[in-house]
Amino acid sequence: MAQATMHDGRIPTLRESKRERQSTMRELVTRHPISSQQELVELLAARGYTVTQATVSRDIAELGLAKVARADRHVYASPEDLALVATATDVPLRRLLGDLPLTIRRSGLTLLLITSAGMASALSQAIDESTLQDQEGTLAGENTVLVLFADEERLLRWRSTLERFRPDDGSRPGTNH
Repeated sequence: MAQATMHDGRIPTLRESKRERQSTMRELVTRHPISSQQELVELLAARGYTVTQATVSRDIAELGLAKVARADRHVYASPEDLALVATATDVPLRRLLGDLPLTIRRSGLTLLLITSAGMASALSQAIDESTLQDQEGTLAGENTVLVLFADEERLLRWRSTLERFRPDDGSRPGTNH
């Protein structure tokens, strides 16, 4: 394989090579649904970068890439892509919080979100697809969603964020806490 060269014809330094490789990685995750580090290794090899999985792993951490759910699998996304996803994925949750009566109760490290009959599943799904990440999971019944947490700090942070998502204009129904 030929040695990569810079635009001015010289051989790149290690820092320049890393910067270009990471730039290429950002481009790849933006354009392709990449679900594993091995896929990144192979796509980088096709672009002339010979790297190990360990190098890709370090680059992923340095670039702040994260796995997100897309369609039927998890793929890498850049922080810039995550910002775009965040505004879109919170819309259903914000809409439901504005439209539904909601009572929030607590039992240990579990929050109980009590809403209208038949709406718990929709609320649970909106939470699962939102940017809220502190919960361990949700479980929906007919009118109640159980939101499970690993520790007190995450529960409090999550509840605070959920409260910020709720409209505060006094127009929402059933706002008992």
